[in-house]
Amino acid sequence: MKTIQEVVETTIRKTPFIEEALHEKLINVSSLARIILPEVSSVLKKNVKVGAVMMAINRLSPASELRIRKNIKKLSLDLGDVIVRSDLCDFTFKNTPSLLKEIAKILTKSSENTDYFLTVSQGIFETNIVTSKNLQPFVRQIFEQEILTNSMLELASITIKLPKENLEQSGVYYFILKQLAWADIPLQEIISTTNEMTIVVKEEDINQTFSILMDMKLS
Repeated sequence: MKTIQEVVETTIRKTPFIEEALHEKLINVSSLARIILPEVSSVLKKNVKVGAVMMAINRLSPASELRIRKNIKKLSLDLGDVIVRSDLCDFTFKNTPSLLKEIAKILTKSSENTDYFLTVSQGIFETNIVTSKNLQPFVRQIFEQEILTNSMLELASITIKLPKENLEQSGVYYFILKQLAWADIPLQEIISTTNEMTIVVKEEDINQTFSILMDMKLS
């Protein structure tokens, strides 16, 4: 049978930002206890007093979370080059048997000019293409017979070179994306390779996104 402490820990740790805000003393413990009290009581199938929930919150150990944050902070200081690209557009197509052949054509076209930006991400049901605006006419022509499910213009991207240690440290992507979430910046696409992460946002958000990422490197 679960204890109040276990249920409170599970409830808090499955909610983004709350645990960290608690450790920074940005949240009133009494108010938080009242908010999560119904869920705690429901899981335990009995009435639980607010005081008991408050005690459980105060007993939460920050040791593991703080250790992870310290390691991630060290990695953030080792972030490599930050490359910004503007004038991008985004296309999403439904996967079809003919789509791969068309993708080969656009890859060939993009290789003709080093100024072209192109990424292709193939999922189970759809394929996403982010490309520079000067390739847009070729994308529309080459994929004319394919099923376009979504498209967006006036986008920009920031590519971050990650240190090799990112493979061994949990929470690296969370640490980066959390900053953007706090700033209320909607992400249009996230593209990653082993040691690179590319974030695609609206052009109107690129300056703020760049500023946040640079602050991570310099702070």
